Amino acid sequence: MGPLRIIILAVLIYIGYRLITKSFKKDENKKKVDAQSAESGKKFTDVLVEDPVCHKLVPKQQAVSLENDEETHYFCSEECCQKFTSEKGDDI
Repeated sequence: MGPLRIIILAVLIYIGYRLITKSFKKDENKKKVDAQSAESGKKFTDVLVEDPVCHKLVPKQQAVSLENDEETHYFCSEECCQKFTSEKGDDI
């Protein structure tokens, strides 16, 4: 076997090796991305609510809440809550 054939064979083996390892890395990366997306889906379970005063959307767990007999109102801040109570007066 001549030296040229040995070089060509070595190059083909190297290219085959690179193709095989590349496909394994894609599978590993896909598994990592799937795991991360599954985790991120669990983290964002909060619902956005609209502030009745300034109409901002606020995560329900972070919002300032005001409860009355009929319903619960959610606000982005204490200032909006105070504005709402001063505007509504005794209705709440």
